[in-house]
Amino acid sequence: MRLIDTTPARTAVYYAAGLCLLYTLVPALTFPNPPLDVVEGFAWGRELQLGYTKHPPMQAWLLELTYRLTGGTSGGYWLSAVSVALGYLFIWRLARRLGLSGQQAFWSLVLTSVTFYFTLPLPEFNPNILQIPVWAGMMLLFHRVLDKGRLLDWVLLGALAAFGLYTKYFVLLLIGAIGLYALVFADARRHVLRPGPWVAIAVCLGLLLPHTAWLLETDFLTLRYAASRSNPSTGFTDHLFNPLNFLAAQIGNHAGLFLVILAGLGWRGLKRVRQRRHETVKALPVPSDRFLLWFAILPLAVVLLASAVTGNEFEHMWGTPMFVLSGILAVRFVALPDVWPFPARALAAAIAIQAIFLGVLFGQAMLEPYWKHKQTRIHYPGKAIAQDMARVWKDRMGTDLAYVAGDMWSAANVTTQAPVRPSMFYLHDLTLSPWIDPKDVQDKGLMIVWRGDRETPLEEIRRYYPDAVREGSQTFAYQTSSSIPDVTVNWFIVPPGKVNFKPAH
Repeated sequence: MRLIDTTPARTAVYYAAGLCLLYTLVPALTFPNPPLDVVEGFAWGRELQLGYTKHPPMQAWLLELTYRLTGGTSGGYWLSAVSVALGYLFIWRLARRLGLSGQQAFWSLVLTSVTFYFTLPLPEFNPNILQIPVWAGMMLLFHRVLDKGRLLDWVLLGALAAFGLYTKYFVLLLIGAIGLYALVFADARRHVLRPGPWVAIAVCLGLLLPHTAWLLETDFLTLRYAASRSNPSTGFTDHLFNPLNFLAAQIGNHAGLFLVILAGLGWRGLKRVRQRRHETVKALPVPSDRFLLWFAILPLAVVLLASAVTGNEFEHMWGTPMFVLSGILAVRFVALPDVWPFPARALAAAIAIQAIFLGVLFGQAMLEPYWKHKQTRIHYPGKAIAQDMARVWKDRMGTDLAYVAGDMWSAANVTTQAPVRPSMFYLHDLTLSPWIDPKDVQDKGLMIVWRGDRETPLEEIRRYYPDAVREGSQTFAYQTSSSIPDVTVNWFIVPPGKVNFKPAH
């Protein structure tokens, strides 16, 4: 452990950079097709709107930027790597600001890295992953402004809060925790009457004006969609089961952290951990434990309380950014690594856990189709289908395909991977696709696509074309040599001048 003892910052860089690189290269080299959230993001990003059906625009904007820089879809894997790398950087710096030594900051990073959200979900770059650096960065900046009160840090805090809201509205939970902290504690409350917080608020609100105008123009589309997708309570038991289920999932997502701690303790450490922990914690410089506990516990408590009161079921993955402090919390209050008799075993366990997770990703791409024999998104022949749909349209109409309508997966893959990227007319619904110009669609026509053996399009689209029957279909093999069933893609062409924008019934 000499390397960690003498150069913790350098070791942290090697460890974090190695992980980020591996979690980028494994899916980039083995996933034949991007995951669902990445395909959706590319389809939305092609339009460069101020908002989209499901989320604010930041994830889609960044994906579109990578597409324009590279001409391909591998940018999502690199964006996840950059997000997590920034998260590690902010976690390290916050740990140091809270009074932890370089060695303790290193272990904070390691323990955070083996929690589930920093592993298997990374290939699917989405707003949850993009929130990791936002939450860690905002906590770091808030701690800095409480300490130094510099106006520039307040400006940066406001800007990062706006970036977070352009990513996912869930960041409001952290903004609320910051505001409440500033009001509850006297040493933080002294800043309220100074210019800094108000400058931060002004910067945040100013940057949000364009998106707010978009929300008003679209009748709060993103919020209405989120409400329609929620799982409301169906009975009294939901008020108890749903929050407990969410909490159990978050504890389970920390299994890797618990295993690394136990590996470092061993049987010998378990027998004397209480005594050594008491001595070590007492001997350590006391960091801002109140700050750490507030931001580690309050957001989770609010989510659990909201679920208990409403009975709503919250997605487990919403917990992704809420636990960026888990490693720091463990190091501080378990007194790591001082209570460990076997720190080398702890590091070996962390590396082994990462190897297992990376192996699972590799297995999903290369081995899973051979034992599951079911259709998977990452093996979907998206590029072949997109190219064929573009060819069918060109042969029939003599022009490039400009618009494609259908369900999200069918249409978004064509939008993302066709040679000339058409616009996605999601479910042929102008409300869900506010970027669509009806006049331009009428002038250029559109292709309706859907999957399966059905002869007619989805019900949502049949409302506009009740007599529509597929004009053609093509079967495509999944991108694996296993016996995954082929996928059949159907299409129906609506020529210029024949597009319906009002339901027929």
